[in-house]
Amino acid sequence: MTDADPGFVRDTRAAYDAIAEEYAREFPDGLGERVLDRALLSGFAELVRARGEEPVADVGSGPGNVTALLHRLGVPVFGVDVSPRMVALARRAHPGLRFHIGSMDALDLPDRTLGGLLALFSVIHVPDTHLPAVLAEFRRVLVPGGYLLLCFQTGNGERQRLTERFGRQIVLDYYWRTPESVAARLTEAGLDVQARVALEPEGGATRPRAFLLARRPG
Repeated sequence: MTDADPGFVRDTRAAYDAIAEEYAREFPDGLGERVLDRALLSGFAELVRARGEEPVADVGSGPGNVTALLHRLGVPVFGVDVSPRMVALARRAHPGLRFHIGSMDALDLPDRTLGGLLALFSVIHVPDTHLPAVLAEFRRVLVPGGYLLLCFQTGNGERQRLTERFGRQIVLDYYWRTPESVAARLTEAGLDVQARVALEPEGGATRPRAFLLARRPG
């Protein structure tokens, strides 16, 4: 990452660097008690395990808790996060796993490398103008037949800017999209959408969330 990084990447990195410790304490498990989320993640794990030993990336891995969950499910997974402080926390909490600093708009991976890619509540920070390029990047690094699982809070296309969290001043934009609009973007990126799941808010959340499973053809 350099000074040429898009503004949303710089803002997201700075915001999560500022709140990393508080965020990790607030979300010590990653998925909490959301049983259906865990079931969908387990299904994704089964699909990518069936492909053999192809690596899987958890993009936007934060403190690494979901990366660790996938590891416990037998997935050869590693984490990628834009925030150096988040990566440091993940390495400290899960020393047996691999985490590295990276941005989803320019993954430091060769073409056709991954059997699977998980992006859990991370594309919400990508502006509409950059989302097609990010999804194309996801497709680039997937092997033919590789799986992509997206999860995101939903909305009707609105943007929300957060300027304070955990008592710290930040600039962090959220983009709340419909599952249909994201599915259309996946199709445009050359990925086959295989499943859509919409879940109502729970556990103190205020927005519904969606899981979209897609696959690179081949």
